[in-house]
Amino acid sequence: MASFRAHLKQVLHLQESPKRTATAFAIGTAIAFCPFYGFHTLLAIGCTWGFRLNFIAVMAGNFINNPWTLIPILGATYWTGALLLGRAETPSFDWHDLSFSGIYEQVLPYAIPFLLGGTVLSVAATALAYPVALYLISKHRQPTPPPSPLPPHDQLG
Repeated sequence: MASFRAHLKQVLHLQESPKRTATAFAIGTAIAFCPFYGFHTLLAIGCTWGFRLNFIAVMAGNFINNPWTLIPILGATYWTGALLLGRAETPSFDWHDLSFSGIYEQVLPYAIPFLLGGTVLSVAATALAYPVALYLISKHRQPTPPPSPLPPHDQLG
């Protein structure tokens, strides 16, 4: 029966190069900041299958966007897009008109800054995630030198 560590190495594909694993993590990070909410897991599965990447590394990057980080990421996404478009004021939302057409008209001013901000943050997060992941993975996978042999018993203190 194989040990847990052997199974973990198989699952994590540790025989892959650090560059390939870092690429998978960086693509997952790009998906995490992607403005197409509701499709993140499908995008991760599609990228894993299409590019034959490590699923766990892609999902680890994808899970940067989680319930604890969702609100800050949404805010940063809109703020980045609005900043790049030069929009200083935030559109208001009228809670009295909740019909489909009313919501559509009210959400439309948010769409372009949100899409632009999400795209820019995806690229920026990927550019940051790849070198950091590559460094950490390469450092983790470096072989540790064997311990030096102990001196003979008669030479000890």
